[in-house]
Amino acid sequence: MNQFEYPRPQLVRDQWQNLNGKWRFCFDDEGKYFMPSDVKEWTHEITVPFAPETEMSGIQDTGFHRVVWYQRDFELMPNDGRTILHFGAVDYSAKVWVNGQLVAEHEGGHTPFSADITCAMQGDGKQTVTVWVEDDPADLAKPRGKQDWLLDAHSIWYPRTTGIWQTVWVEQVAPTYIQKLRWTPVFETYEIGCEVFATGDIQQELFVEVKIWHGDQLLADDYYKLLAGEANRKIALSDPGIDDSRNEILWSPERPTLLDAEVTLRCGDVVLDRIRSYTALRSVSINRDRFMLNGRPYQLRLVLDQGYWPESFMTAPSDQHLKRDVELVKLMGFNGVRKHQKIEDPRFLYWADKLGLLVWEEMPSAYRFSPRAITRMVKEWTEAIERDYSHPCIIVWVAFNESWGVPNLTLTQAHRNAVEALYHLTRTLDSTRPVIGNDGWEASATDILGIHDYDSDPEKILARYAVTDPVRTLFDQRRPGGRILTLDGFPHRGQPIVLTEFGGIAYDPKQTPNPDETTWGYSRAHTAESYLKQYRRLLQVVNETFMFSGFCYTQFADTFQEANGLLNADRTPKLPLEVISNATRNIPMFHREVEEGKDPGTP
Repeated sequence: MNQFEYPRPQLVRDQWQNLNGKWRFCFDDEGKYFMPSDVKEWTHEITVPFAPETEMSGIQDTGFHRVVWYQRDFELMPNDGRTILHFGAVDYSAKVWVNGQLVAEHEGGHTPFSADITCAMQGDGKQTVTVWVEDDPADLAKPRGKQDWLLDAHSIWYPRTTGIWQTVWVEQVAPTYIQKLRWTPVFETYEIGCEVFATGDIQQELFVEVKIWHGDQLLADDYYKLLAGEANRKIALSDPGIDDSRNEILWSPERPTLLDAEVTLRCGDVVLDRIRSYTALRSVSINRDRFMLNGRPYQLRLVLDQGYWPESFMTAPSDQHLKRDVELVKLMGFNGVRKHQKIEDPRFLYWADKLGLLVWEEMPSAYRFSPRAITRMVKEWTEAIERDYSHPCIIVWVAFNESWGVPNLTLTQAHRNAVEALYHLTRTLDSTRPVIGNDGWEASATDILGIHDYDSDPEKILARYAVTDPVRTLFDQRRPGGRILTLDGFPHRGQPIVLTEFGGIAYDPKQTPNPDETTWGYSRAHTAESYLKQYRRLLQVVNETFMFSGFCYTQFADTFQEANGLLNADRTPKLPLEVISNATRNIPMFHREVEEGKDPGTP
């Protein structure tokens, strides 16, 4: 079942097999099975990679199930090298057996893991993979993002995702192969940093050849020797000099230029491994109170994106659905998304790279503070940064959101330490991107000050932020969201200010009699005309408030009980996309159907 394209888009090989599709499945609510041989009855058939809670899995059971089991058979052609089994994401703790032999254990619901299963293979015939997953629905000390701990979704939390929810796949490689590849653009010197890590039998003398193209033009053809299985070099590109020529090769949402790459691992004249990849030349930075893209101030127009679908929850129904989401964001006039409480599938990042969309990546929260919770967060966040480091679309890392998991930042030093530790850890793992320690309020260590303010009155938003002395007026006197914006000892140091959550208007043309019992938003509009009027005025205010280096509107699409999206949950627009786009970009436009209150339909 090749439902998705190659699941690791920046390290692509030809020899691979997609293991998505029909698997044997059962619940183990009593926790009575410990080994694959213990499972006596596979009670269900499930469609991987969709979680058992979802319609597309074929099961659609949203009850509490702490332990689940998966199993399927697969066959491989003969191979003289190694066989690697990959899991995109399994929520939350997993053990994997191949032909009854334990090959992998992993904890963390949003990050990938792999296993070399060569020694567990039984010849070249049928192989059996079995997966045990534990996902305690009541555990608040694990990073769970928006997954609800109550039986039924409530407030701003959504149904749970248990077990396998990203692609499972297997590939065959040589005895010595490329395990990891990292790209680092160096805009100032017109260079591309390239790190290649080999693994396996690395006793022999190894070399790596790196080729980079801009379209049909070969920009680099370099040859390096690996030392202890690693090569770390900067590849100098020819600087075209003037701005027009430079812009041809720079990556941005307006011109998403990707540089194709091929990396070949050799031992003498023998090719051991060859992979296809891509990178881009671009920079993101902070200059005083402005966000900078490629050395120029850049106004961020983001939309909050939860990344859920009604029929498949956190897993996109198909790769084309991921592509379409990127296209829809751009068609509505935004240049980026803040992926909220979710480490998104790498295929979304591929389409954001290719089509030109900025992405803020945010660590899913735990909701209880403890050493175990922080240890889990550090591990999973480190894995997420490692996985996504090379994607040019990612421009900001966000460690915490709204003090979730660290609720006593104003009183408890340990909570402050956690935020500051993850901020500095993130800056250590990636010094090329800005980092937000805690988004929304109660900021300490941060490169950007994010503010969440859901006041439904645009004029109050204007009065609050269009001030002549923001340090005194905003930071000392006013409390958006009822919270202080910066903690004591961390005064505003001139960092860019971004309104990272606002709006949340629910369009309710049926005027639901008891909206609190069905769907909700932070405010409500009952006609297309009033909906557009509210949205247009809000966006006019935030676009024209010089204090803001950008904004992030809530939200992209309706998500379960939250009906405050610009799109319905099925991605049909509530207003014509052109109308939304012009309002987002603060371009006046008269649209007769909307002004007259008629059904705007779909584009």
